[in-house]
Amino acid sequence: MIWLRRVLIGIVALAVLLFVLGNLFNRQIANFAFDRFVERQAGADPSADLPDGLHVYLCGTGSPLPDPSRAGPCIGVLAGQKAFVFDVGSGSVRNMGLMGFPTSRLEAVFLTHLHSDHLDGLGELLLNAWIAGSRDARLPVYGPEGTGDVVDGFNQSYRIDGGFRTAHHGPRIANPLGQGGVALEIETPADPNGSLVVFGDGDVLITAIQVAHSPVHPAFGFRVDYKDRSVSISGDTIYSEGFVSGSNGVDIMFHEALDPEMVGKIGEALADRGQIVGAKIFSDIPDYHATPEDAARAADAASAGQLVFYHAVPPLPARQLEVIFLGDVKKLYSGPVTVGRDGTLFSLPAGSDKIIRKTVF
Repeated sequence: MIWLRRVLIGIVALAVLLFVLGNLFNRQIANFAFDRFVERQAGADPSADLPDGLHVYLCGTGSPLPDPSRAGPCIGVLAGQKAFVFDVGSGSVRNMGLMGFPTSRLEAVFLTHLHSDHLDGLGELLLNAWIAGSRDARLPVYGPEGTGDVVDGFNQSYRIDGGFRTAHHGPRIANPLGQGGVALEIETPADPNGSLVVFGDGDVLITAIQVAHSPVHPAFGFRVDYKDRSVSISGDTIYSEGFVSGSNGVDIMFHEALDPEMVGKIGEALADRGQIVGAKIFSDIPDYHATPEDAARAADAASAGQLVFYHAVPPLPARQLEVIFLGDVKKLYSGPVTVGRDGTLFSLPAGSDKIIRKTVF
């Protein structure tokens, strides 16, 4: 027992010594850790290590409802060396920074429709892209009719701020000609299931696909093709034949979804508490969103390689809730299914059929 007592005394003494040293040298240790962090992270471009291909950043997989684990809807796409963003929900721009999305190389923003939860981060993104890229021309913002009004509004809102930044950093860093966005409104196809190419540059092709989100009209989904890889992004829609057709053969379909049973329970609880406005909203929203099963049917009909849910309604803060949300999805679609979470990166290397999923944060 003497040896055991000596061991215990030694452990206690070592713990006390480490505690004392930690307090004595706490500042030095913190400075050392911070210096190592700066050395590794400041100015680093994580995207430089990615193979040539199509890379999809889930910057925001949530909805207008508060969700501690999800920002508003936003998907960043890196196609070769060209970067694009599809919708810019609240909080998503900061997620881009955490994920190392190359905002300095941003070519364009695409808005699926003009609901506020899909664009309320646009001002922040325009500002970041301007400064990070030292832009000398405004960033193109593609979207449906009315996008011009939205972009003009953000430009006006950030005009004074931009003037301060030019005065502070100088025009080489903050060139006033590059501040803000320029709207490029997408022509609405006559066919409600129609589509049209809206961006083509080298190996990158982006197609707008009209979807159904009435009374919001027009509304678009998008397909991105780069070399031999492809993804589609639904935006907000019910089951859409046009989106299915436009997504034919994609490697990954990113689809919104709302679980009507879960939403219905929330609505009933609000009504029981006399919150009539909230109850009315929760009774209305299921009619212009796809169910998880609708999305599964779409992925199956399009022969998509994988199905990834984003813009999940209601919020799913605990993974255990995903089982309820998915319902009969796996009976309707045989491919891999993922309930999207912010901070997830999907890499699709060119010349390969691999899909690599990585959690960045």
